[in-house]
Amino acid sequence: MNVVREINKINEKELDLGLTASWHDDYKDSAYIFIGGLHLDLTEGDVITMFSQYGEVMDVNMPRHKDTGKTKGFAFLMYEDQRSTILAVDNLNGAKVLDRTLRVDHVRDYKQPKVKTEEGEWQDRDEQSLNAKPELVVDRGAVSDSSESSGPDIDPEDPMRDYLLEQYKAEKAKKKAKKAKSKNKHKDETPEERRARKEKKKEKKRRKMEKSDGMKGVEDLLNELDSRMGPSRRRRSPSPRGRSRSPGSPPARRYSPDERNRRSASRTQPPRREEPTRRPRSRSRSPRRDSQRDRSSKRYEDDRRREREYERDTPPRRR
Repeated sequence: MNVVREINKINEKELDLGLTASWHDDYKDSAYIFIGGLHLDLTEGDVITMFSQYGEVMDVNMPRHKDTGKTKGFAFLMYEDQRSTILAVDNLNGAKVLDRTLRVDHVRDYKQPKVKTEEGEWQDRDEQSLNAKPELVVDRGAVSDSSESSGPDIDPEDPMRDYLLEQYKAEKAKKKAKKAKSKNKHKDETPEERRARKEKKKEKKRRKMEKSDGMKGVEDLLNELDSRMGPSRRRRSPSPRGRSRSPGSPPARRYSPDERNRRSASRTQPPRREEPTRRPRSRSRSPRRDSQRDRSSKRYEDDRRREREYERDTPPRRR
């Protein structure tokens, strides 16, 4: 815990003073960091997941107990770029993970863990351990079908990589089949058939040239006719001002915009037709309608009188 506080104090002092040099420069030759305070349930994959946000992780070493196999609560981690160690120390030192405070610090001289030989003896490693280096996935089909220069450059971690490679393969196979078909199309033809095919091609080209020559002849004929007609027979375009005035005639009257619009509207609109005057209808009733109304009223009165006589003469019904 004291080391965590000391690292944080050093970082705060550097920020306050605004120094160009940093204490991280003392560890510029080492890409390893020490991680302490890890929870016992964390694995190498969990550690890589936490620390890979600051760079590509190349190696992880989590010592375990020989008897139980559980982790001892600390680990050593190597980055591909040494500058990633500075980011990890500055950002993750003092962070809490599963109620435990992490201690992240530089490692000056890291020693590789020893390897057990076939005789059962422990000896130092001959090569650098890179157990967390990401594997480069290469599609053998894509490599065989296309070279590196002509093949698609797709990120191995792209989720659409397989689909894009399939599409690329299908397009390339289609082009190959088309080329092979065009090559094998005239493979078995005889010399006479080849000669006849070439003659057909020449005939098509000659027809196209004849069409173009015919168009040229038509253009030459039109130009010749125009030259024969001369300037006197050519149709003159009407002048925008109409007829030309004589030199002694008075100048034309100039109208204002409102008068010009009124004159143009009177010329374009057709003359209005006068509608015949209609005589107003008189409200007096015609004698014919009056007679019809009188007849209907009399008929109604006669019907009512018959009904009253019928009700009076007929005895009431017994229930």
